[in-house]
Amino acid sequence: MSTAQPLTAAPTVPPPAAPAPATPPIVEIDKLDFFYGDKQALFDVTLGIPEKQVTAFIGPSGCGKTTLLRCLNRMNDLVDVARIGGGEIRIDGINIYDPRVDVIELRKRVGMVFQKSNPFPKSIYENIAYGLRLHGITHKSKLDEVVEKSLRGAALWDEVKDRLHDSGMGLSGGQQQRLCIARAIAVEPDVILMDEPCSALDPIATAKVEELIHELKNKYTIVIVTHNMQQAARVSDLTAFFYLGKLIEFAGTQKIFMKPSNPQTEAYVSGHFG
Repeated sequence: MSTAQPLTAAPTVPPPAAPAPATPPIVEIDKLDFFYGDKQALFDVTLGIPEKQVTAFIGPSGCGKTTLLRCLNRMNDLVDVARIGGGEIRIDGINIYDPRVDVIELRKRVGMVFQKSNPFPKSIYENIAYGLRLHGITHKSKLDEVVEKSLRGAALWDEVKDRLHDSGMGLSGGQQQRLCIARAIAVEPDVILMDEPCSALDPIATAKVEELIHELKNKYTIVIVTHNMQQAARVSDLTAFFYLGKLIEFAGTQKIFMKPSNPQTEAYVSGHFG
């Protein structure tokens, strides 16, 4: 868990109302408060994430952006002291923290790609087929079809088609990250969460992943956490700026970087702090 560091920058200004998204939101975050034990990590966060667009969360370390990302598929459930203190997160109108929600099904609908690529210690083929088998797909021809489709979707098929039964651990860092993206899209999620997906990659591998993000948003809703503001500017349609657990500003990416409404946002994107 990151610890927020006090910063002396522009004075805190109440955030403006979040923009009405161009398309109806698939994910609605409504007055969310979140705690780790007694420490509050998120304060009254409200925003709507539109379908089939890329939304970037930016802000300094400890500002709550990864905590919020992990709330969207309840990964924070794995932290004993983590809890919702108030508010809701709805996907297609369903409160995902309702006790009746099947968390396994939620994580199928809301896939995640982590900061450090984490392929299974299995073959490239099995990295993708494993999740399909867990969801009851066992027929080889169907597995073959989805494995190829997923690898093509992750722009990896041409690089690995002749070594599908080699270990996924033998791929380069950038290829491993694209394998993890292929694994995520194999179960056909609605939303893909990406937590600093390029932070461990070189510039060439980063460019390939960014190009892939542009292609994937035609089919999936993508939420990306990044410390790299140039990356946020390149890949996202909407950007949310967080500071000390609060949503400071949420708007179209061009507006956030070119003409932000909040002086604190302007101070951050111009490099004055963070």
